[in-house]
Amino acid sequence: MSVPPTTSQSGAPVASDAHSLTVGPDGVTALSDRYLVEKLAQFNRERIPERVVHAKGGGAFGRFEVTHDVSAYTRAALFQPGAVTEALTRFSSVAGEQGSPDTWRDPRGFAVKFYTTEGNYDLVGNNTPVFFIRDGIKFPDFIHSQKRLPGSGLRDADMQWDFWTLSPESAHQVTWLMGDRGLPRSWRHMQGYGSHTYQWINAAGERFWVKYHFASEQGVEALPAAEAELLAGSDADHFRRDLHTAIESGEHPAWRLSVQIMPYADAASYRFNPFDLTKVWPHADYPLRPVGVLTLDRNPENFFAQIEQATFSPANTVPGIDISPDKMLMARVFSYPDAHRYRVGTNHAELPVNAPHAAPLHNYSQDGAARHGFSPAGAPNYAPNSFGGPAADAAAAGEGSWENDGALVRAAATLHAEDDDFGQAGTLYREVYDDAAKERLVDTLLGQAASITVDDIRERFYAYWTSVDAALGARLRAGAPSAAPIDPGQLG
Repeated sequence: MSVPPTTSQSGAPVASDAHSLTVGPDGVTALSDRYLVEKLAQFNRERIPERVVHAKGGGAFGRFEVTHDVSAYTRAALFQPGAVTEALTRFSSVAGEQGSPDTWRDPRGFAVKFYTTEGNYDLVGNNTPVFFIRDGIKFPDFIHSQKRLPGSGLRDADMQWDFWTLSPESAHQVTWLMGDRGLPRSWRHMQGYGSHTYQWINAAGERFWVKYHFASEQGVEALPAAEAELLAGSDADHFRRDLHTAIESGEHPAWRLSVQIMPYADAASYRFNPFDLTKVWPHADYPLRPVGVLTLDRNPENFFAQIEQATFSPANTVPGIDISPDKMLMARVFSYPDAHRYRVGTNHAELPVNAPHAAPLHNYSQDGAARHGFSPAGAPNYAPNSFGGPAADAAAAGEGSWENDGALVRAAATLHAEDDDFGQAGTLYREVYDDAAKERLVDTLLGQAASITVDDIRERFYAYWTSVDAALGARLRAGAPSAAPIDPGQLG
């Protein structure tokens, strides 16, 4: 059986895969061996910078199928009755770098790219409905506190808890993180959330506020802490392997998407700020409305090209969907595409995994590193023009909007009756966690307390949890471990 010849990047056959061009068999290597130079130079550049956050992850392709009619709330094509849309989902850890264990206690990223007929829509969330902070200006500081010390290169409990206890808005998310759902059994066995509040606009131009919830069809299961610790050493890629193996064997994971919908006018008088990323909307106020099913049924053919180079951004919206006054979301719509231009390149959106799959492109974007798509030579490259080039269309875009409060200020919103930092964290602990989950939380927090070496930070740690729940804080001060069973089992 004949095989094709190895070629250079320019397509020319090369003389050898195994031997460099040298002056005699044991002489110096000739710099004129163009293939050797090309091969080594390419190898030196095989890696691109890892993501500053969400560096370690994996993902798969699939489809989103609409099962319920929500067209009264959004004109977006992907959410119309009967629509089926190709999708890519990437799961990840937040704080760990490439090579870190999948089973560290950490929030998990849950990012979905919908290749819609109106352009790509990216929903970039986590496996928790809230986050540690509510304003993007604190995000670099938060991530620095969760990463590694600049001197020793080691992770440090003191700086984590120093930041958290000085940032009381973190309490709700930290209560999630230190509970069972901070260690999911796998990516398949966790929920997904858009986390932020978004805006939907219907065909009549009416506006609504919306939150996204993905419920795992596989059930929600936690990973016992002892098992997670063992897997961190024996199989650091446990989550990535689990997803790939399940899809390969025909066990296609699925999540049911539901949304909470708030009438536009409700936001002004709701009992807490509905755009605060540290808060949830109680289901009693705004119940879940089913939308459709996300199914993953196709593993990537090339991990680097289709997962590592995949770029997701909440700036990528489509007609009928827009952002909200959420301060974190407004910061992310700048930060994400900016990070992609640095990490992957100016023209990252031209890569096959990132380019629209079901919608045409018409714009005046030009040049930049790695540009390969271009318009015909006679096409205008500016707007407005008299030569039939594309023109902006406000009606087609269907942008959202909202009213502003007034003067420019640097302050958190305090217009709502229940805008506090610890209330929802306390409710999560008292009313959502059962007795066994509370015991496991106590055990986890006692371990965290033991890792803090600075007395002042440890004192703030106790005060922080006392603000979440007075009895919990007293229990932690007493340092009383529990005898709760380690296996949390099904979380529902």
